[in-house]
Amino acid sequence: MATEVLTPQAHVFVEPHDVADTDNAPKRPHNVATSLNYWKDPGDGSPPTPIIVGRGTISNRRPTIAQPVVVTDVTGEEDKYTLDSHGFQYLRSTSNEKDFTDESKILAEYYPECEQLLKDVTGASRVKIFDHKVRRGPTQWHGLGANNLANRGPVTRVHVDQSYDGAEMVLRRRLPDEADDLVTKRYQIINVWRPIKTILKDPIAVADATSIPDEDLVAARSMYDSHQGETWTLRPNAAHRFYFKYRLTPEEVLFIKCFDSDIQAKARRVPHSAFEDPEHKDQEYRQSVEVRCLVFYDH
Repeated sequence: MATEVLTPQAHVFVEPHDVADTDNAPKRPHNVATSLNYWKDPGDGSPPTPIIVGRGTISNRRPTIAQPVVVTDVTGEEDKYTLDSHGFQYLRSTSNEKDFTDESKILAEYYPECEQLLKDVTGASRVKIFDHKVRRGPTQWHGLGANNLANRGPVTRVHVDQSYDGAEMVLRRRLPDEADDLVTKRYQIINVWRPIKTILKDPIAVADATSIPDEDLVAARSMYDSHQGETWTLRPNAAHRFYFKYRLTPEEVLFIKCFDSDIQAKARRVPHSAFEDPEHKDQEYRQSVEVRCLVFYDH
């Protein structure tokens, strides 16, 4: 893997070269007026409907309500947004893996790339990858019925992959013999999100963590055959600020901080969601891969 990151916080984003682009004039940001789907509170005090995950099939019948938003394009200003300041970060980083069709190669080759990249960027002492998702399907994949996980697509609901309690559930499930010690030190969950092909349809929006008050986070259960998880779903709020990078390429990655155990951290969790860009709604399905990582520090 080639990466320009050598030391924590030393990275300066370099725009990937586009051979089709011969116009060196500054470009207007591609901000998108769209809507994002939030949890629809029934108003009776009941919790969100659990997501049920079985073998090959996921059921998500949680009602949503659309909130109009403008998603701001960060192109040309990528360095303003970091894991520490906003909870997300873009960087230029090529990978030896291109297709993401061979699970054994993803585990054997791409996982180590992501581990080293996160160590380089964050200064972490250890990275433990616990999951990955490849997405090539339609946005309505939840409604496809049995075996819909074979056509996994973007998630068009504002969410955080783990709640504060849900993050510790992941740690204790993945590293049960070490968990009691690890929870006494700082740890994070960070997703390494990469396009497989340049993203036009259904790009991913990430929130400025500082624009999301804890009161807008609602704990929501995920039920598996062998265990339970807990995520955040969100109440709508016009004050939430969302960002994306237009035409994100396979030579770039997006870090999304889902959890930080440091309660003094400025950005502890980043809601995110796929969204429709009306200009590209008729393009082919989005193809992307995300690797979910436990990130540990020696303090």
